[in-house]
Amino acid sequence: MRHVIFGGDGFVGRHLAPKLLADGEDVVVADIVRSDLPHYRAARFVTCDVTDPASVAAVGLKPDDMVYNLSAKMLSPIQVRARRHDFFFPVNFHGTEHIIQTMDRTGARKLVHYTTDMIYGHTMVSPMTEDHPVAPLGEYGLSKLRTEELAVEWRRRGMSIALFRPRLIIGPGRLGILEKLFKLIDGNLPVPMIGSGRNPYQFISVFDCAEAARAAWRAGVPNEAYNLGSLNPPPVRKLLGDLIRHAGSKSILLPTPGWVVKRTLDLLDLMNMPIMDPEQYLIADEECVLDVSKAERQLGWAPQYRDEDMLIAAYSEYRAGKDGRAVASRHVAAE
Repeated sequence: MRHVIFGGDGFVGRHLAPKLLADGEDVVVADIVRSDLPHYRAARFVTCDVTDPASVAAVGLKPDDMVYNLSAKMLSPIQVRARRHDFFFPVNFHGTEHIIQTMDRTGARKLVHYTTDMIYGHTMVSPMTEDHPVAPLGEYGLSKLRTEELAVEWRRRGMSIALFRPRLIIGPGRLGILEKLFKLIDGNLPVPMIGSGRNPYQFISVFDCAEAARAAWRAGVPNEAYNLGSLNPPPVRKLLGDLIRHAGSKSILLPTPGWVVKRTLDLLDLMNMPIMDPEQYLIADEECVLDVSKAERQLGWAPQYRDEDMLIAAYSEYRAGKDGRAVASRHVAAE
């Protein structure tokens, strides 16, 4: 069996590929760019743009291939309203469509596909199980929801498609929205919170994400959706307070009236001057915690990393980069 990872040079793929190679598997990475990664000594790389059906077809899928779709446009960099649909949909939806259509033509039947917890929208019930109502708050979440609808259709036609809905992924190689937080802490500046900070904030480690994909393959690629998140996420106030103490910063946490901040950010968004995506700030003071017990029951998967450790390790990695020191931590950054 070959394992073909679309978007495999990206955040999760660069950790999944070595895991599969360590299992003795044959791995093909299909991506638009090729980084200088040591596992390419053993894995084959194919240049692929998922927005182009001919490029996807040129990967040369075979009937027995195990396929993973990790290609995606994320919420960073922030886009103005008018550009969001055309930014997210070509890769997130149409790219997925091209992969599935190519699988159908070549006889490949097994797919692990990553979507997002942002398909849920506002929290209706906490913790959120996979049966939580879906009502995405923007084009990113909507583009991912449309791929889940594709999956339902193609499952009826005989494909096995396992879906993963991760929380904010944290791990080596990407800072994303955390860079703004770290800069405030380094500058001993106040750190504003949307709301009181009493609500929990949940991450998921990129290592745990990669292991979930591997677990789905080993479990036979169930036709199910699975939440991915940490266990027992702490309140935002504790999470950030611990980080500030670790950094030796004089920053203070600044609670704000959530509704005032959201309306202000809404106005900036309407004026085409967004500083956060609505899909991020509209739920920032809600109890957005995913129940991940289904993946444990059905796949034997459980998260191994705590939010507190991940965030502190991310800051340590950030500081090492700023100081020109070697990276000492396993965890960095976020999408």
